[in-house]
Amino acid sequence: MDLKYINAKKEDADLLINIYNASFYNDYIKYGECPAYGRTRGSMEESIEKFPKLIICYDNFPIGAISVANKGNGEYYLGCLCIIPEFQGKGIGTRAFKYMLDLYSDWNKVTLVTPADKEENIAFYTKKCGFKIDGTEMDGNVKVFRFLMER
Repeated sequence: MDLKYINAKKEDADLLINIYNASFYNDYIKYGECPAYGRTRGSMEESIEKFPKLIICYDNFPIGAISVANKGNGEYYLGCLCIIPEFQGKGIGTRAFKYMLDLYSDWNKVTLVTPADKEENIAFYTKKCGFKIDGTEMDGNVKVFRFLMER
């Protein structure tokens, strides 16, 4: 499995919107809202500038994205790790997460949120990535778990 990670540029906004929409469509249908679904080109361009994104390519075909915010002092927020549905369950997300940890080698703490009822996400982040659940909060109408990983 040949994976490549490409730094996203503003010109990649439409591609990223397509990846996010494919990845988060089911969440949008299930919850009636999803901050990662249905973004405008302008909001995605702004997000690319503020939060570095990597496009995940499998055999040179873009299939996912990872977005990380550097909070300083070795603390990072994983804003998005998504793989389009037809490529999920193949270990790509796990490899992308490990790549992110290597890329930000100064990390001491990584946090993220995901819907509290998304069992596949909870299993992925706790069992494959090493996170622990650190609490709950509401994001709009959706209850989410806060995840934490520290070294």
